[in-house]
Amino acid sequence: MTDAAATPRSLAWVRRLVAIDTTSRDSNLPLIEVVAQYLREHDVEPHVLPDESGRKANLVATIPAADGGRVGGVVLSGHTDVVPVDGQEWDSDPFEAVVRDGRLYGRGTADMKGFIAVALEALPRMLATPLNEPIHLALTYDEEVGCLGGAQIVKQIADLGIAPRACIVGEPTSMRVITGHKSMNVVAVTFTGVAAHSSLTPNGVNAIEYAAAFIRFVREQAQRWREAGPFDEAYPVAYTTGGVNVVAGGIASNTVADRCRLELDFRTIPAVAPGNVLELLRGEAARLEQLMQAENPGASVDVEVLAAVPSFEAEDGSRTVELAVALGATEAAERVTYGTEAGQFAGTGIDTIVCGPGDIAQAHGPNEYVDLAQLLACEAFVDRLIEHLRAGD
Repeated sequence: MTDAAATPRSLAWVRRLVAIDTTSRDSNLPLIEVVAQYLREHDVEPHVLPDESGRKANLVATIPAADGGRVGGVVLSGHTDVVPVDGQEWDSDPFEAVVRDGRLYGRGTADMKGFIAVALEALPRMLATPLNEPIHLALTYDEEVGCLGGAQIVKQIADLGIAPRACIVGEPTSMRVITGHKSMNVVAVTFTGVAAHSSLTPNGVNAIEYAAAFIRFVREQAQRWREAGPFDEAYPVAYTTGGVNVVAGGIASNTVADRCRLELDFRTIPAVAPGNVLELLRGEAARLEQLMQAENPGASVDVEVLAAVPSFEAEDGSRTVELAVALGATEAAERVTYGTEAGQFAGTGIDTIVCGPGDIAQAHGPNEYVDLAQLLACEAFVDRLIEHLRAGD
């Protein structure tokens, strides 16, 4: 345990948020409702923006400037969903945040309920400070399954007409300013063959065999990127990557498999257009479909894009980068391989950075944690932001 002087003010909020299981497969509405009620208690009316199913929602709230202005200003953005804990061995309940040896353990403590908690804890100070620009809170759903809420919230922010000039996406960066990341793309490919008894293989079309050929194609393409580039040394993995990570097919060893579905992930550096990679994959799928249909016209291959998260590059001479460094964050020379919602915000013309407490290396695994010192650093960062926006500065 740390002494009281070193205890983050946001600790209670982190615990409250972690206790709400917002695994992406489930609804995030319980968390959104808690935040919305808290905002209303402080006379801030949030915009709760549900998805088509009504089971998930984004939230946008504005702390206005001293003159009542709601246009412009800075967005503090975070996703509310977390990855599953299924099959992981935790030393404590993953949905009960506990402090051990200066670290706060629990699912989402780093990714990224810690940042959201810091922003919520700072709300009274935001409201008590005469701001020369508004501060906006933006909470999203389903970032972990393809930034689905992010794709919607940038449209919703545009519809609200609040036109923020800057956005800080609080993913765990150890309070370093990240100015670029790769695109993230998830594609499902379904091979539909023809079932037959395994003693009569010429009567069937084996979907697994053709899926295997496609998997080999993806592997060979990934190897070409690795060996021949193009390369971007700003990334820890300096080339575009890709691979098949999920495969399901067949019903029995004595039955020619009439279906096989696979999911692949590819992440591109800026020099490689995701659309070109997708066309490459579609081309191979079409080639294999022709071979399957030569065996039986009823065979087919279907390609479906499950997620397409754009890459992110901060603006040249970004004032938001300069601001974050002035507020105490550390400017990082390297870019990162993981995806965030930053590319979606930047794609609408908002000067965006990624900067938040915790280390991405601790995200998603068992015993996820955030150092208390990181929460304290983020609190100081947000406090300085509020003072920076004080009217007259």
